[in-house]
Amino acid sequence: MKKNVTMTSSGPIGIFDSGYGGLTILKAIREQLPEYDYLYLGDNARAPYGTRSFDIIYRFTLEGVRELFDRGCRLVILACNTASAKALRTIQQRDLPTIDPTRRVLGVIRPTVEALSCSATGNVGILGTVGTIASRSYEMEIAKLYPLYKTTTRACPLWVPLVENAETDGDGARFFVDKYINALFNDNPAVDTIVLGCTHYPLLLPLIEKAVDGRARILTQGDIVAASLADYLHRHPEIESRCSKTGEITYLTTENPEKFSNLARVFLDTDINVHHIDISQ
Repeated sequence: MKKNVTMTSSGPIGIFDSGYGGLTILKAIREQLPEYDYLYLGDNARAPYGTRSFDIIYRFTLEGVRELFDRGCRLVILACNTASAKALRTIQQRDLPTIDPTRRVLGVIRPTVEALSCSATGNVGILGTVGTIASRSYEMEIAKLYPLYKTTTRACPLWVPLVENAETDGDGARFFVDKYINALFNDNPAVDTIVLGCTHYPLLLPLIEKAVDGRARILTQGDIVAASLADYLHRHPEIESRCSKTGEITYLTTENPEKFSNLARVFLDTDINVHHIDISQ
């Protein structure tokens, strides 16, 4: 049941994703900030977002954000690169002022790009879904922060299906990991830092590390986003004070709860209770 909240009430930190990958972000955040309450919403019934248009992704993401707001969240993290790329800025600039200017929505792209300061040569690679790469969001954000960097991108459309079918260590997974990593280095052999710009990709990390073979540093988003969130809460006590702290977590999905729970084990290594909701309007 949705809750109507007052401006002074507290609530959980919302985590929104189009599906399962955001669980890797949630896992890292909970490890760094276990005292807070969290409400995870996966829009699995309408996933994947990556191949959809800007307007559809924006509408779906806004529906998810509103749902989390209605359930008491004062702060929502878009733990989805596609939603962060195609919906975050519009929601921040156009919708929040009318919904509630005291609430906040944050994404995963900006903190990930900030972490690229570790690059020694300024040659960075971005691996992501078709939608994230086509949006050029990483390239634009990198150009703002590091105008002298050279950014090389590569879409990896088969990596998410491999993860969601629990095929993360077989011959097929190795073939497609090697294929996309080799293509990235063929485009720019000087790449020294690689961003895994999709929250599913950490589950392929052992194969990715083997394919990269020490040629570049690999950045995964979970720890980066968790550290960024901790810093944000420290710098914004007016938001932090409205985040409830009992260490509880609730999972919601727009798909079949049993299906979500079964696949969530791949990401969380534990069993969870999940509730079904409908957020479509």
